[in-house]
Amino acid sequence: MYEGKLSFEELGGRDALERVAKKFYDLIYEHPWIGLFFKDIDQKVIESQQVDFMSAALGGPRVYLGKLPVPGHKHMMLTDELFDLREELLVQAMNEVGIKDELRERWLRIDEAFRKKLVKRDISECEKRFNTDEILDFPNPNPKINKAA
Repeated sequence: MYEGKLSFEELGGRDALERVAKKFYDLIYEHPWIGLFFKDIDQKVIESQQVDFMSAALGGPRVYLGKLPVPGHKHMMLTDELFDLREELLVQAMNEVGIKDELRERWLRIDEAFRKKLVKRDISECEKRFNTDEILDFPNPNPKINKAA
């Protein structure tokens, strides 16, 4: 009997990633705080980018053509609180679509590996990606509630 890690297809393949991404970004775009960072981004585009990125990261087809996470987020004032909130919403999405435990664990390990590079302590650590960029920094609209809405 096979005792090793599950293959990309055994994890659920692209279909599982698409289901998680759809639910995850539905939660993101509905959220009163983290949703502000995405207000000018087409949801279908960001879902597709997430699926393509995670496909490659999890051993599936390598079709991702977007920016890597660090340069793609350098204009965002992302705090540990926001990173934790994002993770809560991702776990909620994973639970709601019923993915395999191994996929959840592998995905969350990949995400957590980016925390130190994406989280900033001060807005001075942010920089524009393009001259037309704005630095995105939104205060928590309800600081007493930092959990997923």
